Amino acid sequence: MSENKKPLLGILSKVPSGSTLGSSGKTHCPLCMGLFKAPRLLPCLHTVCTTCLEQLEPFSVVEFRGGDSDTSSEGSIYQELKPRNLQPQISILCPVCDAHVDLPVGGVKALTIDHLALNDVMLESLRGEGQGLVCDLCSDREVEKRCQTCKANLCPFCCQAHRRQKKTAYHTMVDLKDLKGYSQVGKPILCSTHPAEELRLFCELCDQPVCRDCVVGEHREHPCDFTSNVIHKHGDLVRELLKGTQPHMEALEEALDQMGRMNSALQERVEAVAANVRTFSEGYIKAIEEHRDKLLKELEDIRVQKENSLQLQKAQLEQMLADIRTGVEFTQHLLNSGSDLEILITKGVVVERLKKLNKIEYSARPGVNDKISFSPQEKAGQCRGYEVYGTINTKEVDPAKCVLQGEDLHKAREKQTASFTLLCKDATGESMGKGGDDVQVTVVPKDKKDSPVKTMVQDNKDGTYQVSYTPKEPGVYVVWVCIKEQHVQGSPFNVTVKKKHRSHPGVFHCCTFCSSGGQKSARCACGGTMPGGYLGCGHGHKGHPGRPHWSCCGKFNEKSECTWANGQSAPRSLLRTVAL
Repeated sequence: MSENKKPLLGILSKVPSGSTLGSSGKTHCPLCMGLFKAPRLLPCLHTVCTTCLEQLEPFSVVEFRGGDSDTSSEGSIYQELKPRNLQPQISILCPVCDAHVDLPVGGVKALTIDHLALNDVMLESLRGEGQGLVCDLCSDREVEKRCQTCKANLCPFCCQAHRRQKKTAYHTMVDLKDLKGYSQVGKPILCSTHPAEELRLFCELCDQPVCRDCVVGEHREHPCDFTSNVIHKHGDLVRELLKGTQPHMEALEEALDQMGRMNSALQERVEAVAANVRTFSEGYIKAIEEHRDKLLKELEDIRVQKENSLQLQKAQLEQMLADIRTGVEFTQHLLNSGSDLEILITKGVVVERLKKLNKIEYSARPGVNDKISFSPQEKAGQCRGYEVYGTINTKEVDPAKCVLQGEDLHKAREKQTASFTLLCKDATGESMGKGGDDVQVTVVPKDKKDSPVKTMVQDNKDGTYQVSYTPKEPGVYVVWVCIKEQHVQGSPFNVTVKKKHRSHPGVFHCCTFCSSGGQKSARCACGGTMPGGYLGCGHGHKGHPGRPHWSCCGKFNEKSECTWANGQSAPRSLLRTVAL
């Protein structure tokens, strides 16, 4: 017999849509904009007054609890779910970020109290000479002093009564104005189960703060320790989790800052070019004025186009940042508010999402640049019958149109310099005619990708770049040629590096006997012999290869590479021959 639990989301009522509320600081409620009163911390880490949360319109999440399941026949994979009861989950939406907040059984008042906000409200009130603070005992009169022992704010009347009591007669009393420099003036955090006891201990089993009475009561025999002794372990755990997500947030924020800076640089560059255009146009009358207006219109179109590209990239980065924040907030909410079963049910989706977010790829560099220039000496045709000069240039190299040229593109020799040429072109296929592009070339062995070969890129200032490198050993190498982090046409490609060319130490001949000057003991690498005991070959006798060959290695091709390695491929008694 098993109990199946499958949640079903049924929204019965929903908070009306409206503008997103912002926070007014650590001491003010983002909803009522007043100082916090009984602030509650939501799972999304936004703080709102208790009364403000109680005024929000809730909605229900209906959860079906299944009964016993049976099978209609042996081996059947279908089971009938028999609902036993309905348990609605009351929820609200965070008034700041619209995050889904499941209320505990006790409702809004069962949410976690934000003691940090209470402390900040106290400090804010102290800076205002205690205005707005009321006595903790009578809850009527304004506060004048604070008992450092009880951590209570007292009016003059209650202060005198506090001193007359035997138990509190020797407590230390200080004026509120003397507490302005303090960073922590909050009240002791008391146990909700034992209001007279302060929370000083932490139950490791239940993972919650407890008081002394809790330790001897419901948490008896549980592993408990003082909060000061366990804060380092739990704090380090939170810091480690935060460390994995925070860099993404910082990187995206930095990328958005770069978007803003690039937008400003683009604006400044446009204004500078516009000023040059106006200065140049002052020398002409109507024809030049008409040409000037045309140039300014073209410049404005370029600005709009580049700004639109920046805004699109910015929106994408903002969406990535929002996705990461959503993942963090949901995970924190799940871990803080979810039951064990809810966490286990949701674990697969959450882990998969967080892994995907941690592997997210994004470019922090702007997708456009501010390369806008004005060329006053370039002819622009005729305007009203006048020859006019001055054009705006935004020509950019297109990696897909660039061409690689050279004999060493796909072959090279070890320890010998190989080179090829990169011809840069724009989107129309025309040569750039100028240098200055960010050309990146990487040459690595195919089986040793962690050992790149040093490369040199020479800018010829005419739109071509000379690339050279020297491979250290033979093998297959992979060559990447990129511009603006994009592969050019034909990249990447393989280069086969052969061994260094070896010249022949012997002679290219038809007969060892002849080329050695008639030495009968002269041997030839081809292995052929002559009748009569001659070790060399020649003139059609038995063993002659039938055509001219190299005496050192026996190869028939006169322009071939020698394979004789210090006599390893030839008889040791080989005598070096000379040409007659």
